[in-house]
Amino acid sequence: MRVAPYNREKAVAYAHKWAFGRNPAYYNFDKLGGDCTNFVSQCIFIGDAVMNYTPVLGWYYVSVSNRSPSWTGVEFLYKFITNNKGLGPFAEEVSIRDIEPGDFIQLKFGGDTFRHTLFVVKTGATPDVSNILVSTHTIDSASRPLSSYSWSDIRFVHILGVRR
Repeated sequence: MRVAPYNREKAVAYAHKWAFGRNPAYYNFDKLGGDCTNFVSQCIFIGDAVMNYTPVLGWYYVSVSNRSPSWTGVEFLYKFITNNKGLGPFAEEVSIRDIEPGDFIQLKFGGDTFRHTLFVVKTGATPDVSNILVSTHTIDSASRPLSSYSWSDIRFVHILGVRR
């Protein structure tokens, strides 16, 4: 395996293209708990082009009935990408200052689990809540200010690269 760079520009371009639409190559999960993590997974995949087909614990999408939990599940995506030692993207949780376009943010609205995944499309020179813009599905948004959300907890996930 070799480590390759993650193509942030390509991922962000995909997010802009599909923020208010649905790519017909993927199922729309809006009526099955939400499409936010499915959308973010698509964006990341466009930026890395490597799925991890490890049963159950990998990160992949073949069809609505043949996909990993991490492709569409908020907590599962976080666990996969921050622990991945195999093929595909790998990342780490960082402070807000280390977030870049092409990374993602997850929000908790109370309770014990994070419930929403947002794809970062723009940041200021020094990222903070007032200058980060995100695109997302479920409640479709393009270049929406992070400051327009309310949350009980937030985490920032920075993609480090891709193993091929």
